Parts: sequence; C-alpha cells; structure tokens
Amino acid sequence: MYESHYGFTEKPFQLSPDPRFFFASNHHQRALSYLQYGLDQGEGFIVITGPIGTGKTTIARNLLSQLGDESIVAAQLVTTKLDPHELLALIVSEFNIKAKGDKKADLIQAIEQFLVELNRQGKRALLIVDEAQNLPAETVEELRMLSNFQRDNKPLIQSFLLGQEELKPIIQAPNMEQFRQRIIASAHLKPLSVEEVKEYINHRVHQAGCERDDLFSENAFELIHEKTLGVPRKINIFVDRLLLFGFLEELDVIDSEAILSVAEEMEVELTGSLNNKALDSTEPSQPMVVNSTENVEHIKEVLRDVEEILESSIKEKVKMARYVDKLLKHKSKQYAMENIENSED
Repeated sequence: MYESHYGFTEKPFQLSPDPRFFFASNHHQRALSYLQYGLDQGEGFIVITGPIGTGKTTIARNLLSQLGDESIVAAQLVTTKLDPHELLALIVSEFNIKAKGDKKADLIQAIEQFLVELNRQGKRALLIVDEAQNLPAETVEELRMLSNFQRDNKPLIQSFLLGQEELKPIIQAPNMEQFRQRIIASAHLKPLSVEEVKEYINHRVHQAGCERDDLFSENAFELIHEKTLGVPRKINIFVDRLLLFGFLEELDVIDSEAILSVAEEMEVELTGSLNNKALDSTEPSQPMVVNSTENVEHIKEVLRDVEEILESSIKEKVKMARYVDKLLKHKSKQYAMENIENSED
C-alpha cells in the first residue's frame, strides 16, 4: 500500500522471517556465531532461547540460507507438544526417509539407516527444532538418544534447539543431566536497545530499497522502543502500521505525533489486553450480582472499552476508504496519461 509513496521496492517490515532482512545485533550475532561454531564441531547440541518475537526463527532461517556446505543435509521442525513417537515420525517425514512401518522401532531403524548412508556419502544430518519449549522432557530425551548414533566415534546427527524461556527449566531439570552434558554452547536472545532499534529499522528500510535516512524523526526511535519494548516482531507490526498511517496522512516524515497516534490505535495489539492486566486468575469464579454498585460500575467500564474498540474500528475503516479512494485517483490519472501518450503516437 505505502511502498511507492516512500520509495520501497517491497514491504520492509513483513512478519515472515526473511534471511535478507536479518539484522545482527550483539545478541543475535553471538547466537549465530554459536550456531556456526556448532556446525564446525559437528556434534552435541546448541540451545538458543529468548522471549517471543526476538528472532530465533530468523536466525535459523539465516543459518540455513548461508549453508554452502553440500555435506550437510538439514531439516527444520516447528513443533507442538510431540511425544517421542510423534517426534520420530516427523523427523522421518522432514528428511524424506522411507520406513518399513510406523512403529517406533521401525522409525528408529529407518533413521539410523538413513544417517549411516549419509555418512557413507561423506554427509551428515542437521536437525533444527524450533519452538522446542513445547517438547515434553521425554521427547527431549529422545533427541539425546538419537545423538548416540555414531560411526568411527563421530555423531551422525546434530541438533539445534530454539525455544522460548520455558525451555530452560525443562533442560535444567535433575533428570536431564545427560542431555546437559551434550550441550556444547547456548545463548539467550534479548530485546533490542534504543540504538539497536534505530539500526534495525534503518537496516530494513534500506534493504527494501529506500535510501532515505530521514524517514523517521530523530526522537522517533526512542519512542518506538518504548512502545514495542525492543522486540523485533512488535517493531515490525508497529512500524508497518506507522508507514501505512504516514501514507494515509500524506506524511513525509514519521514523527512522535504520528507514533503516539498509532500507538493509541494499536494499544490492544501491542499489550495483548485492553488494560495490560493479566487475564488469568487463580481465584474461583463467583456469580455476578448485577444490581450491586460495584458490578454496575464494572459493566459500565466494559461498555466504555467496547465503545472505544468500535470507535477505533470505524476510524480504521475510514482510513482504508481514504486509501482506496486515493489509489483509484492514482490509477485514473495513470490511465489518462497512458491514453494521452497513445493518442500522440
């Protein structure tokens, strides 16, 4: 929508991970270095953890895009809560391994034969497990058992685990000592600092074809950091909306006023709730007494919140209508110019 207005050749803040837009902050570069070190070692486990949206999957995609070593056969799993049998079945599927049956013994035998054949070809397997915090402890242990497949004292498969912070207590449990001893490196991703937010935004803007360094006012980056907490995924969502807002308002520069306006519109999306309070409660639910003063006030507050949401939705629809109108005028002008050029020919 806003690409041509600001001189982009593509959307700079799309949510899907794209190695071309990888930004190497200090923490991300360290994590990537650990992954590359692990590749060089060819054994053990590398564990990368971090909060939601800090770029763990992007790092994995960047690593896979840089693999110029044809001796490494890689597969990436994005897991849910898999039991050991389901994990083995998914590994068989992702590596395109043919198994005689679907029993656990059949899957393990097929995986071992596949790994041995890779070794004969001078190759080895790399397994990247994303969202690994969803794996039960017994499934993580199954990964460790797979690392026991060796030939000439060299492991036939290597695993990288990428997960949210909940992965830490799973690995730190007393019964995971053997697994911990196989970890050769680990790193924890953190949100970006204010300076890194500025570098991150400018990097993606330039990568998308816009050469401007003044698209955002100087004080904009600190405010964007405040609203997104430096989380890359939230930055992508927020700045994408900022650019759309700037296009609809015909802004040449995104300033603090625009940021505050969009932040107010996106409060629910950025905080995850209307009032930024926890939604879960350990207290047992109580029946509501409608005629109590306290509950009447609560209902009024809820209705006010609903009214605000509806008003915000209407504003968004109005802006979209303005955008469509502007787009139609632009297309009409282009069509008229083409007709003039054709008539002159």
